[in-house]
Amino acid sequence: MKQTRILLFAGGRLGDWAIRHIRADDWLVGVDRGALFLVRHGFAPRLAIGDFDSVTAEEMAEIERRSLHVSSCDPVMKDLTDTEMALIWALQQQPAEIVLLGVLGSRFDHTLANVHLLRKALRENVPCRIVDERNEIRLVDSHCTIERDHFTHVSLLPLTADVTGITLRGFLYPLENATLCIGDTLGISNVLTEQTGTIDVATGLLLVMKSKD
Repeated sequence: MKQTRILLFAGGRLGDWAIRHIRADDWLVGVDRGALFLVRHGFAPRLAIGDFDSVTAEEMAEIERRSLHVSSCDPVMKDLTDTEMALIWALQQQPAEIVLLGVLGSRFDHTLANVHLLRKALRENVPCRIVDERNEIRLVDSHCTIERDHFTHVSLLPLTADVTGITLRGFLYPLENATLCIGDTLGISNVLTEQTGTIDVATGLLLVMKSKD
């Protein structure tokens, strides 16, 4: 299983850009309305999971017909978000990587909670990133290598109160053993000058966000 990627499709912003991320051997998980997105684009999710409060009875029947397995729960009597339930299942499979799509949307509380979920994957030593049409977000606690691609900017924000020992190589604005604290904007809108850049962290959790306008 270590060679397999799992892609989680949630019910936030999705489009044709998301389909282009799918590889032939990926495991696909549809989270609530994300499952409907997958089946309507011709894919059979390995798992459709959630309370499905954002789909109609007819849409739910469509999901059930075309998914390999469905795990539904009560929309009120639950302690976890649909996306967290899906991520926990994905982590139990011990994949090579987890990619979260459709987890950024109009509900900022859900968006922020989904960004925080990156810590759960980091604790399990499973590479995990959030991707949408204009952003890629990952969480770093030691070392990270990133490639220059269609994203134009790289921003760094601390997820813990302080992140120390931040050293950047291959960036227009380098840092050497720097510290970022909650509320600092020093790490916003850096630019890669080399094909490959490296980020090293001594302590703390650092959000690394690639983006484009």
